Amino acid sequence: MPSDVTPTDIGARLLYRDALVLVIDKPAGLPVHPGPKGGETLTDHLDALRFGLPRRPEAAHRLDRDTSGCLALGRHAKALARLNRLFATGAARKAYWALVEGGPEAETGSIDLPLARRSDDPRSWWMKADPAGDPALTHWRVLGRTPNRGRTWLGLEPVTGRTHQLRVHCAAMGWPILGDPIYGSARRGSEPSLHLHARSLSLPLYPKKPAITAEAPVPAHLHQALEACGWTLER
Repeated sequence: MPSDVTPTDIGARLLYRDALVLVIDKPAGLPVHPGPKGGETLTDHLDALRFGLPRRPEAAHRLDRDTSGCLALGRHAKALARLNRLFATGAARKAYWALVEGGPEAETGSIDLPLARRSDDPRSWWMKADPAGDPALTHWRVLGRTPNRGRTWLGLEPVTGRTHQLRVHCAAMGWPILGDPIYGSARRGSEPSLHLHARSLSLPLYPKKPAITAEAPVPAHLHQALEACGWTLER
C-alpha cells in the first residue's frame, strides 16, 4: 500500500539511472503530484533519489494515482527540460498493459477520438470524448483473452498524452479498463483496483546513442487477471 512506501522502497524501484534521468516503477495507489485533498504523494519520497545531487529529481510526465509502472524523472532543471520536450513532441514511446471488460473483435487497431474536460471546473480531471476536444490517438493490440472472451489483455501505445486518455478511449470503445470507477463499472474504493500498467518506456535522450529503455515488472494486483488471459508469471 502507498502508506507503506519508504525511501528504501523507492530506491528498490529504480529501473534506470544515469546523469540526466531516472526511471522508477511507481506503485499503484500513490499520486505523482499533490492534489487538492492533500495526502501522501511520490514527491514525499524523491529526496531518497538525489544520489549526491543538491536537489531531488522531478517527474517529467504524469501517471494516474492508480496506474503502476514506468515513470521518468529529470535529475536537474536542464534534464527535465529535455525530457519534457521528448514527451511534448511524442518522441518518448510509452507502452501500457491493460485488462479490459469484454474487448475488441479485431486483433489490432487504433482509437482516434479527441478528448475534452467534462467540466469547466479547473479542479476536475475527468475527461470525455468530444469532437471539439484536443486530438488523441491510441494504438492497441490484443495480447490475450479469457476463454469466454469476457476480458481481454491489451497492449496500448498512446501517441498523444492527454489526461486519462487510455481510460477514456477504452471506455468509449465499449471495453472499459477493469477496476476503473470513473469510466468503467467499478465502484469507488472497491477491488480490483485499476488494471492499467505502464509496462515500458523508451526515451531517445542522446542523439548518438540508442534510446534509453526501461521495463517495469507486473505488479501483484494484475497477476490473476493476466494469467486468466494467458500471461505466464515472470520468474
